[in-house]
Formats: sequence, C-alpha cells, structure tokens
Amino acid sequence: MIIVIEGISAAGKTTWCHQLAGEYLIKESYPEKRPDRHADPSEAARLWTEWNAKRWSDAVAMERAKGLAVCDTDPLKLHFIWALWQVGEAQEADWLSQLEFTRAAVSDRRLGFADRYMFKTIDPLLAQQQRDRDTARPRPNFGLHLRLHNSLVRWYETIAKVMPERLVWGLPEMLPPIEMTANPRRYDLPLLDRFIGLLPGQSAGP
Repeated sequence: MIIVIEGISAAGKTTWCHQLAGEYLIKESYPEKRPDRHADPSEAARLWTEWNAKRWSDAVAMERAKGLAVCDTDPLKLHFIWALWQVGEAQEADWLSQLEFTRAAVSDRRLGFADRYMFKTIDPLLAQQQRDRDTARPRPNFGLHLRLHNSLVRWYETIAKVMPERLVWGLPEMLPPIEMTANPRRYDLPLLDRFIGLLPGQSAGP
C-alpha cells in the first residue's frame, strides 16, 4: 500500500509524516543540483521525471518490505509543473514536456497512481503563521507555494473525480489500516489520460 501526503509548504504534512509514519516514510527530496527548465525545458522535464521515478521505486521497495510506504509529497509530482503553469510561472510547453516524459514512465511502470491520497488544505494565513514559527526549516519559495495552493486543490479534486475512493481530505490522527491489495489501476494509462483531460486550463490569475 502506497499513501501520498500532500499540501503546500507549512501545511503540516512533513510533521504528520514523521510523527505517524516514520518507519514507512519516503521523504520529500530533491537533486543536489536542480534542473534548469529555463536553459533546457525538455532536459529538465526528463531529469525531474527520472528523479520522481526514483522516489516511486523507493516507495515500491518500502511497500514490498513492510507492506506500506508513506510518501511526503507525490512521487508522480506532475501536479507541480501544472500548478506553476496555472499561475503563470511556467510555460505550457514546460507542462506538456513533463507530461510526455511522465506518461512514458507510467507506461513503463516506473511511476504510478498511489493507493490513497491525503491532502491537507490550509488557510494561507495559518500557513504563514506556521511557517513563521518553524525557524528550523528555511522556506525560500514560500510565497510561491501560497500561490500554488488553489491549483493543487484543483488537481486533487480532479483525482477525486476519477478515483473518489482514493482521496481523503485532511490528515487523520492515525495511519489507516494497511490494504494488502494494491490499486489495480496504478499504471493505467487510459485513466491518466482521462484525468489529464478533466484538468482545467490555465487560470486567469494566481
């Protein structure tokens, strides 16, 4: 069973993961040198997809070893470039390029849909307050993450349209029981295509 914990920076997802899912945790991580999509959008999309596929592989290995993997942010992570496009921080070509690489990775079973998604919505003012209290973690792009919140909510609302049984709003007080049967549509390309087709187009503003 693979669970994804999502929400913007300072929503509380990492704290929840460490408190309730430490032994099953696939941490949020980034390459040491982040790909520059302004210099080479296609190569950046490819490198990000490879990084995301590595996190998915780690989740599958954890699931195989312990029956459960809890991912601090979605290994698929296609939502991020889409949300950047929604608020005008990325070009449509950037989104389409990463979509192409991600779709190929799903086809090769190197990325997939999780068994359950738990999304923590948060009032921007509360997120700001939590960020200000947490002096141990630098959040240099926090303002951008606040702008992405509504787009990320729309992304997971769309997940709920195609897989309503797999989306939970909020973070429960304990881990759910482990389901021994994985999502049978984990690598379902037609489902991915249907999901993408239901996403709204570019927003008029942030």
